[in-house]
Amino acid sequence: MNTPASITRTVGDTPQGGTVLGFYAPKGAPRPPRIARGEGIFLWDADGRRYLDATAGAVVANIGHGNPRVLAAMTEQAAKVSFAYPRFFESEHNIALADRVCALAGEGFDRAFFVSGGSEANESAIKLARQYAVVTGQGSRSKVISRDPSYHGSTLGALAVTGDANTLTLYGPLIRSMPKVPAPLSYRVPEGHTAATHEMACADELEQTIVREGPETVLAFILEPIGGLSTGAVVSSAAYFERVRQICDRHGVLVIYDEIMSGAGRTGAFLAAHHWPAARPDLVTLAKGLAAGYTPLGCLLAPDRIVDAVAGSGGFVHGHTYFTNPLSCAVAHAVVDEVIRQDLVARAHERGELLMARLREIAARSPIVGDVRGKGLLTAIEIVADKSSKRQLPTAFNAPARLTEHGLKHGIALYNRRANLGAFGDFQMITPPLTISVAEIDTLAELLETSLADLADEIARKGLAA
Repeated sequence: MNTPASITRTVGDTPQGGTVLGFYAPKGAPRPPRIARGEGIFLWDADGRRYLDATAGAVVANIGHGNPRVLAAMTEQAAKVSFAYPRFFESEHNIALADRVCALAGEGFDRAFFVSGGSEANESAIKLARQYAVVTGQGSRSKVISRDPSYHGSTLGALAVTGDANTLTLYGPLIRSMPKVPAPLSYRVPEGHTAATHEMACADELEQTIVREGPETVLAFILEPIGGLSTGAVVSSAAYFERVRQICDRHGVLVIYDEIMSGAGRTGAFLAAHHWPAARPDLVTLAKGLAAGYTPLGCLLAPDRIVDAVAGSGGFVHGHTYFTNPLSCAVAHAVVDEVIRQDLVARAHERGELLMARLREIAARSPIVGDVRGKGLLTAIEIVADKSSKRQLPTAFNAPARLTEHGLKHGIALYNRRANLGAFGDFQMITPPLTISVAEIDTLAELLETSLADLADEIARKGLAA
């Protein structure tokens, strides 16, 4: 028997089965609104309340909800065949999607390997890089350097290159943790540095780490070109990326861009890598916006020189049951068609400038918004206790989670995931669907500012700003 939507539901209120939140919250904790439908940039719960999806879910729903062309492609392909293993049968839409994505990615990204999500894409990139090193006589290369803080996925291989001390405390004994170098954070920089000099110091630390570890042992350097939840949409300069590229070239180290969040048009270019053409990566991973939430999908983009060496040695020793399945490829192909048809890459640039202006206006009025940053429609605000000192709020308060609660009351949905337990700051991503209109950006800003005002009042009542 279904529980009426209006009845308050709690975790563990069913004897068996029930909500997946039972893995995340204790019994008796309140459950969130039950989703009923989505259209455009809005979601409705089962009680009919509307929410503006200000973060595209988990930075996923790039083309908005309920796109009729994508739903039609999904139905059409499902009626033909949903699954066929790619080693036995090739798929029309696998080929079409690969051709389209590689063309959009441009020179140097010749082949596409489709998987079920971002963690799988990063695992695939690390494995392809390792096998390439082995088959080209560089078998001593096995270390993948990453940044601290950073996030590259939830599987154990991806966690090994994730810069999150709290997560590694739990899962570290299961993995071989890889070397870390500082991420060039731009809001709180070390004493004696500007953001620009700190970037160069971080790049220098990369080279020092490669030398210290032994260049012949270092396989790759993986980074998000524009930060996600771990850094709150930090955007570094062209000089930083070019310096990283020069260092890695000098030591024979591959560069991997994790574009799980930043790819597929969100930053105003199909790849964030396109913003820095003099610092082209060797491998790129995509997910989230590539299929825009209509199906689970991730992608590894690689050049012929790497793929051909691996294929010629006997083939890639890696795969997943659902990689390159016909249904997901057909759906993602329809999503990419919509990105092109609606010119959403250009719109992300245009709407991103407007959104950034609105967020800066909010920051000027709010006592708790210390910074605004990002590129295109990949933006974030940083919540602080005191703007003049940049002092953070207490970790236990969990400001992003509290903002989410206030937002739901006002009809705005805000995704938050607290990296490093907030050790590097309290970031709130603002990443609406790329289809958002000018009027809808104004609505987003109004709802966000109202929610931030509620949060500021709560902070003041609890004496946390003093």
